[in-house]
Amino acid sequence: MIGVSGAARLAGIMGWPVKHSRSPRLHGAWLKNYGIDGVYVPLPVAPENLGAALKALPILGFAGVNLTVPHKETALRFMDEITSAARRIGAVNTVTVLPSGKLRGDNTDCFGFIANLETSLPAWRAAVGPAVVLGAGGAARAVIAGLLDQGCPEVRLANRSQARAEAVARDLSGPDFSDKIRLIPWPIEAADLKDASLLVNTTSLGMMGQPSLEVSLQGLPTRAVVTDVVYAPLQTDLLVQAKKRGHQTVDGLGMLLHQGRPAFAAWFGKEPEVTPELRQIVLGEIAAEKQARSEKQA
Repeated sequence: MIGVSGAARLAGIMGWPVKHSRSPRLHGAWLKNYGIDGVYVPLPVAPENLGAALKALPILGFAGVNLTVPHKETALRFMDEITSAARRIGAVNTVTVLPSGKLRGDNTDCFGFIANLETSLPAWRAAVGPAVVLGAGGAARAVIAGLLDQGCPEVRLANRSQARAEAVARDLSGPDFSDKIRLIPWPIEAADLKDASLLVNTTSLGMMGQPSLEVSLQGLPTRAVVTDVVYAPLQTDLLVQAKKRGHQTVDGLGMLLHQGRPAFAAWFGKEPEVTPELRQIVLGEIAAEKQARSEKQA
């Protein structure tokens, strides 16, 4: 790191576990690139200690932290202020310590998802047609909120657990979007893909170490964009299948990179850029870990 002093700005990420997080490499690269006197560290915090850890941030001089599994939902009750995005999504992934010492909880996953699509495909517009979303977890909530805010006319939601899908639809519909979220069966059928302009996988299916995502794209117009929030592997089976059919695809790494931008700006006072070089830094870390696992198993 560059220029780290006793006056360095402090930030980090809390999770349990947290050692696999890409955020330290991401924010560390930005700090180095902009020559900022600051550090970003992993903070392994057990669930039962989350409240105490968050309340200690002002005392320790932290500017803020990111939150990852399993803390995003629980953290809501420890915040002094909650942004509309975090309240709507029902989860906090970014905490900022205000000058008063109070904690403000935000959720930047929605921003990250939309920014990734807009940057990767500048001509893309949510309002063009319906979107099909697979999954009903925290990522799905952020994705759906972002799509509705961007003018998507209809979100078709499919999840293995019908009850969870119903909860997402109920929480996100509200008075403004009551007729824009429609539940569809799992697995999805060709009829449910008709006239869709976007297909999004927000589940962990297809991720390294997880079962594959068994889904047929039959019925999806070839003009539709296909994207996956999974980024390890970068090219999931879903994206490979979509490319073979002629779809434009967007990988999930960009969502991870872009969601960090508002947090970095709030903590370190600089609006960072997501560049090809930054992508390569994070991809290099993923590749190194994959190689280390292969050597360990050999």
